Amino acid sequence: MFESELALLGDRVAFGAGRIATLGAEVVARAGAKARVLLVADAGVAAAGLTAAAEKSLAAAGVTARTFTDVRSDPLAAQIDAAAQAAREMKATMIVGLGGGSAVDVAKMAAGVAAGEAPADSYALQCDTFGDAVLPIIAVPTTAGTGAEMTQSMVFTSANGAKVWADAGNLRPVLALLDPELTVGLPASLTAGTGVDALVHAMESVTSHRTKPQTLAPGLAAIRLVRKYLATAVREPKNIEARSGMIIAAALAGRAIDSGGTTIAHSLGHALGAVGHVHHGRAVGLSLRVALPGNVEAAPAPHAEVARAFGVAGTSDEELAAALPAAYDAFLRQVGLRIDIADSGLKPSDAERLAAEAMKPENDPMRKATLRPIEQPEMLGLARVLLAAG
Repeated sequence: MFESELALLGDRVAFGAGRIATLGAEVVARAGAKARVLLVADAGVAAAGLTAAAEKSLAAAGVTARTFTDVRSDPLAAQIDAAAQAAREMKATMIVGLGGGSAVDVAKMAAGVAAGEAPADSYALQCDTFGDAVLPIIAVPTTAGTGAEMTQSMVFTSANGAKVWADAGNLRPVLALLDPELTVGLPASLTAGTGVDALVHAMESVTSHRTKPQTLAPGLAAIRLVRKYLATAVREPKNIEARSGMIIAAALAGRAIDSGGTTIAHSLGHALGAVGHVHHGRAVGLSLRVALPGNVEAAPAPHAEVARAFGVAGTSDEELAAALPAAYDAFLRQVGLRIDIADSGLKPSDAERLAAEAMKPENDPMRKATLRPIEQPEMLGLARVLLAAG
């Protein structure tokens, strides 16, 4: 099972239930018997006992390790700098990121920052500015959402509170260790939110100005897997087949965005996270919900391919694409994603503030990758629809 999907991920992936037990051996295979590892995780992962499992495997392999857990959602540049300093102090030869996208992104950024003297903020909105002496990274996701284990990009919060990104080819992990058992403890709301994140990554990657031929196979495969398995993973958290399908889907979506990128849902979703502190997966999921009708109208052909992968019935491209927004909306509701954002404290009167945040320069690459023009009037209209949703 999943052989064809795993083949799309290539040889930088190790998959299997219980695979965390092999982490130490994977480190030794890539960094040697005298490896020194900084294990980056968040406090929730540590509390769930997952860092203990990783530490046990590293110790059994004779690997010297130190655990760093000062990681929050939308991690701070200061936390990346602290992790980098911890890596320098222990003379780390490898960094392992264990957790959701935030922990993996901190691990990736710290691997680059530790090799130089400049702080994390100096790399914001920059591409390929890390030197060649970056530390190798192994990523071990404990959520099935961001796909950060497969990508060369990272997202963090700068010192001035902006949600920014950095991108560097040599910070793509040398291995993504995919163990579906690490995700069974996620509550239903996070299973849904992270799964929708993977779905949005896949859908946007194949409907972008940056979409390339190599984007399509992993992106469409991810859509099929999320459509098949997410509702089951939410309903039956210990269903290993469903958890396996989702952790592979997230990795495939990560592979897809590495070449195809993301679009308007991430411009608006990042703004929703910054202004309303809405969980990233939910934020981009709701943002795509309001953007999708216009996206479909502007570019029916690529959205017809998404609709086919999503199981939508129809004969022509126009019919398939036109049915996609309703099918997507129904799916969000099926998996239990909350549609209204009253819990964020935002009101319809905040639309201009939200649109202004989405139009900031750090969100331009996603906005401009959209297959239709999104300028301030259009963004304001989307923000109004988003804030009025129920």
